[in-house]
Amino acid sequence: MANSLKSAQYLIESRLLDAARGDAGAYFDLGIAFSTGSGGVDVDLIQAHKWFNLAALGGNVEGQQCRADVASEMGRDEIAEAQRQARAWLDETARRPAARRFAA
Repeated sequence: MANSLKSAQYLIESRLLDAARGDAGAYFDLGIAFSTGSGGVDVDLIQAHKWFNLAALGGNVEGQQCRADVASEMGRDEIAEAQRQARAWLDETARRPAARRFAA
């Protein structure tokens, strides 16, 4: 059990690193994890919608479909929060490379 939890945590951490690089596949994988509760995370539809939204913006067609499926189970305020979090993620990750360039 401990090994499977560690493996799940590693999977989530590695996908988060890939997501920080703008990997639409990583966004989609995180959406799946949060929508199903796999990978050692609890089901969180706001997080799932956020990641599926980012995947869709990255051109992932499955992300578009899954975002719609998840949205059908959410309220208006939850969807608005997921969209806010997606925008915040994009803003934060867009600033990271610039910060690294000026740090040298």
